[in-house]
Amino acid sequence: MQWRSIVLGLVILRLSLGFLLWLVFGLGPNVSWGFNFPISFNLHKLDLLFREEQRTDPGSNSWTQRIHGYNYEQKASTCAKVGEDSPKRSYLSFFDGNKDEYVRRYSSFPDTLKAQMKDMAKEMFYFGYDNYMKYAFPEDELNPIDCEGRGPDVLNPSNININDVLGNYSLTLIDTLDTLLVLGNVTEFQRAVRLVIDTVSFDKDSTVQVFEANIRILGSLISAHILLTDPKHPFGKVGFEGYDNELLHLAHDLAVRLLPAFENTSNSLPQGESVNLKTGVPPDSINETCTAGAGSLLVEFGILSRLIGDSTFEWVARRAVRALWNLRSNETGLLGNVVNIQTGQWVNKQSGLGAGMDSFYEYLLKSYILFGEKEDYRMFQAAYESIQNHMRRGRESCNEGEGDPPLYVNVNMFSGEIMNTWIDSLQAFFPGLQVLNGDVDNAICLHAFYYAIWKRFGALPERYNWQLQAPDVLFYPLRPEFVESTYLLYQATKNPFYLHVGMDILQSLEKNAKVRCGYATLHHVVDKSKEDRMESFFLSETCKYLFLLFDEDNPLHKSDNKYIFTTEGHVVPIDKRFREKQWNDFFPCEEGALVERVPNNQPPSGNISSVRPSSLPESITLSTIVSVRGILLFCGKYLSLSQSHISSFSAV
Repeated sequence: MQWRSIVLGLVILRLSLGFLLWLVFGLGPNVSWGFNFPISFNLHKLDLLFREEQRTDPGSNSWTQRIHGYNYEQKASTCAKVGEDSPKRSYLSFFDGNKDEYVRRYSSFPDTLKAQMKDMAKEMFYFGYDNYMKYAFPEDELNPIDCEGRGPDVLNPSNININDVLGNYSLTLIDTLDTLLVLGNVTEFQRAVRLVIDTVSFDKDSTVQVFEANIRILGSLISAHILLTDPKHPFGKVGFEGYDNELLHLAHDLAVRLLPAFENTSNSLPQGESVNLKTGVPPDSINETCTAGAGSLLVEFGILSRLIGDSTFEWVARRAVRALWNLRSNETGLLGNVVNIQTGQWVNKQSGLGAGMDSFYEYLLKSYILFGEKEDYRMFQAAYESIQNHMRRGRESCNEGEGDPPLYVNVNMFSGEIMNTWIDSLQAFFPGLQVLNGDVDNAICLHAFYYAIWKRFGALPERYNWQLQAPDVLFYPLRPEFVESTYLLYQATKNPFYLHVGMDILQSLEKNAKVRCGYATLHHVVDKSKEDRMESFFLSETCKYLFLLFDEDNPLHKSDNKYIFTTEGHVVPIDKRFREKQWNDFFPCEEGALVERVPNNQPPSGNISSVRPSSLPESITLSTIVSVRGILLFCGKYLSLSQSHISSFSAV
């Protein structure tokens, strides 16, 4: 009888534990796929909006009408602060009013209001830019609270938050060159180019991160040079007498100074954490790099190689991408976050879409768009399928069916098991990449998730815990990723809802981040305390995407030319000359080996060898996506912000 008592005791203990977890975390008997979504999607009122735009009756069989307990009437309310004892609400409570009011508010965006928002975005840029030029130039960044310049922290070399980015090379001025053209200011663009030519040198005792120097400095110099010399003159005749390819020469000089990062490594991976622009890789550098840091150099390095006819830069960047690809898991096809460049062993086995990995995926697709290398597209397709198979949790369809709404989580690269319950703000780039890949349905769902968080805080916390429904890391450094996805979704759909999202972003930044001489990092997204830093990407990307969102007549939208943005938001044309090489293919034997090796390293459903070259699209460009006006409206249900998803964003 003793064993029966033991069994009974274990059963009671298990039931008690399950009940306790359910009470505390909502992790009781309803656990599915290994996690629980207390922030569940029902995506409702925007469904009504899209149907209204089509002038169709939702019909009695609409999935949104099958949700039990839904109440179309919403009382006007404001967001509660973290910690307030208030009932959990749908994030639809952020959209005040009943059905008719909601449709009236979000189904249109008057031209006069669009013009106001365009001017507001332009003024935001110039407030930051003019004050940088007045108080900070030639230093790298502006401290907008104290109205001072900021350069590398020479007294504390271990301060990588500063020293990885700042190299004492007028970072903000260089990073914003093409933004000046996007805003139509040819005169200031030409003046800024002359300042860069006359004052910037990379022969400095500055130790910087390869990735940051590449995307912010090298990418901007290349973009500005291309726009200066483009015979199609998309922004008018912006060239000036006496320009002799100096920006291209500067870009070449910088790239040469970054090349030592690729030397003396056992796995073709760059020492990406630190390179001294004068002396090379410091002897005390760590032998680790993140996937994004090593695998997001191909766009800038590749364009440089094809502009100057020197294969070296594309060669080292492409070799690093292939090296990372060969280290992916045999079981899942996923890559980890941090790898040892000497041993090839994964130091951090987390696989996700955010920090440390984001632009690796982005550049696989964008490299194909620019260079037409089918190998890049095969890798992207395989990676995307592995992401869908192992990181995506929730029901199969975004907007219908049983189960939790989709969300992309951080998993173990070998097992696919969830490693933690947070996502970070950098992941907000992914809806934009999904748009470029044609997966607009999933793009809308993920974007809606981040928009709900933004509506709550007026910013995106650096990390958000979807299980606890609270920020894990509370600062917001004016990042552009969510704005970028908003812009791309609007270009894909032309739905005015995204203009309202952009207006919310603009108003939040103006209210919460504006200080005496610019816009400051939010130290705490809840109490809105600030840090005295305005990173260069605020002007290079955040303001640029906000302006383009409301500027329908911008040359980028009206020109017959096709363009794409680098991961730092720099404008690059889709040009035939970038699809032509002045050298033979790299590693022809290795490329074949790569394709043969895939079946042993990919899940059956993600076998890249099954992607025939003939099935690859000739071009996946923003121009193509832009022409798909109303792609959401053919179903009338995609962007249906959920009645219950993020139901408790207002009460933690």
